Amino acid sequence: MSNTLDMTAMYAMHDALRREAEHLARVTARVDRDPRTVLRTAAGWELFKTSLHVHHTAEDDALWPVLRRTLADRPADLTLLEAMEAEHAGINQVIEAIDAALAEPEFRLDRLGDLTDSLVTGLTGHLGHEEDQALPLIQAVTTQEQWAHFGQIHAQRIGPDVPRILPWLLDGASDQAITTMLAPLPEPARQAYQNQWRPAYVALDRWSAVTVA
Repeated sequence: MSNTLDMTAMYAMHDALRREAEHLARVTARVDRDPRTVLRTAAGWELFKTSLHVHHTAEDDALWPVLRRTLADRPADLTLLEAMEAEHAGINQVIEAIDAALAEPEFRLDRLGDLTDSLVTGLTGHLGHEEDQALPLIQAVTTQEQWAHFGQIHAQRIGPDVPRILPWLLDGASDQAITTMLAPLPEPARQAYQNQWRPAYVALDRWSAVTVA
């Protein structure tokens, strides 16, 4: 590899997912409001699921297959990629179970707590596993072109949700990370981020229940 891959966006996404997992854990631990109502109506749960789905499916479709071809003669590394995909599938199953539970009006709070605990534990464990083992491997064997292709697929899958997801992604990020993430955008998009998207996000109480009339 002649150049180091820029993993700013990868780490920004991981940090954002960890941040939201902490919010999710707090929501289900509170006793002053029904977490079932919060998750059924709050913007935070949908933003979290959408962003996680984009991130994991982009990896599954545009990153792991490329690595699998590159590492065809390295069985230990292929086992790691299989673990990454299996962890994705396990996390997705828990999210589906939570959504199925939320569709049941009388679903028990303790059972919901067990599911969200499983999600938080599984996701944080996966992110740590990926950062400790998969990202160094990616850095070692992935070309700039392959990495750019993954980034393009990731961005395409965010698509029309970028006004919601970009400020969510950059919430709490360092100034350097924000500058790096905004630099590739055309000037009108950067202006929209500063003047419209970020203010709308800041005004959003994303982990509060929404009262439906």
